[in-house]
Amino acid sequence: MIERPIHLELAHRIEFTRNLFSPENSVLADVIARSEGDFPHRVIAFVDGGVVGGNQNLLRDISSWFSARDGELELVESPIVLPGGEPCKNDWSLVPEIWRSISQNSIDRHSFVMAVGGGAFLDLVGFAASTAHRGVRMIRIPTTSLSQGDGGVGVKNGVNFFGKKNWVGTFAVPYAVINDFSFLQSLDTSSRRAGIIEAIKVAIVRSRDFYEKIEQCSAQLKDLEDDVLEKVIRRSAEEHVDHISTSGDPYELGSARPLDYGHWVAHKLEQISAFRIGHGEAVAIGMAVDLIYSKRIGLMSAEDCERVLSLIEAVGFDIYDPDLHRIEEGRSVILHGLEEFREHLGGKLTITFVPEIGRKIELNEMDEGEVLASIDELKGRVEAYCK
Repeated sequence: MIERPIHLELAHRIEFTRNLFSPENSVLADVIARSEGDFPHRVIAFVDGGVVGGNQNLLRDISSWFSARDGELELVESPIVLPGGEPCKNDWSLVPEIWRSISQNSIDRHSFVMAVGGGAFLDLVGFAASTAHRGVRMIRIPTTSLSQGDGGVGVKNGVNFFGKKNWVGTFAVPYAVINDFSFLQSLDTSSRRAGIIEAIKVAIVRSRDFYEKIEQCSAQLKDLEDDVLEKVIRRSAEEHVDHISTSGDPYELGSARPLDYGHWVAHKLEQISAFRIGHGEAVAIGMAVDLIYSKRIGLMSAEDCERVLSLIEAVGFDIYDPDLHRIEEGRSVILHGLEEFREHLGGKLTITFVPEIGRKIELNEMDEGEVLASIDELKGRVEAYCK
């Protein structure tokens, strides 16, 4: 047998700015200039159609920004607009469409694929880029609070297949991520708020200090005050990237997924609601179920459980939806999420729980009766509050 260790040293760069494509902003040019290769650096740009709808001058601004740097950077064709949102991950035809554009423009491994959009759109384009030529350098420009603080700064790409979320996908460290906070201004209230829940999630899993900072500014977060929201998103991005870079398992070869806290319910709830419930709202509800469950089995104190539930509500999230109680063929539909999550993880079921704020443990089984009782308790809590 021949066996040798292979060590990869990859830089994971996250930049923060505003008005990325204004003429005087050089962040993107500086990021690309760090790469090897001949001038001009060649870039193909894909843009989320939903982002274009809220930023009517975006395509013109991108083209003008590159034109002003002719000789240094080459935008190989006008920005390519594709549909975004979760439905784009269900449309496999978009993958070969992106491949075709990469091929027709002779984009190679020294070129750049730039994607501007929400988390689902970045997943789609990132998957296509990571499989073209076995991987073309990818620049992600997340445009939502969720993607700027969590999904867009990670190393995962994927599309949905067989009706299962992210069933086809890759792990690939992007060449760079650029968070442009000005994009948040065009979002509706729900979309701006969504990223806060992922900040709370990563805080209760790994940083009591961050959690307490979120508590202290919960009123400003509920009102979506720009400066406070941006600080929380920036810290959320830092915590997520720190976990990826220091956990020893960036490509998730093991079974533990601490950054997926609350997500076994969330993924199933999104699916059974036909995505009526967005990812942020689903994660808030999923965390609430797991918090109640932790309290019921004696893992978390009632005080800590109520403290976190109250914070989730204080920043503007609902913690219950009737689809949690959906029954099909005599069985709770939400419980199917446990087996699907186990399959997603690989190996044995491993669910992250929080015995106290800032500390996590892993459990390898859940009592289905207690899960259903937790959902009932959550419903009762909400109904009592509404009376």
